Amino acid sequence: MGRRRGIMSERFKEELAKELGFYDVVQKEGWGGIRARDAGNMVKRAIELAEEQLANQKPKS
Repeated sequence: MGRRRGIMSERFKEELAKELGFYDVVQKEGWGGIRARDAGNMVKRAIELAEEQLANQKPKS
């Protein structure tokens, strides 16, 4: 089975990596160089942001 295409844009992933403090590793080694813990924290933060965005949406009338 092939690898799934990413759902997050490259720009969004870079912004999260900067926010979480491991963007320097991404620049030097690529996404394969980050620790599993960093990847998990990145996904967790993306979910938090998505939940906040959904909570702040006004219901359509």
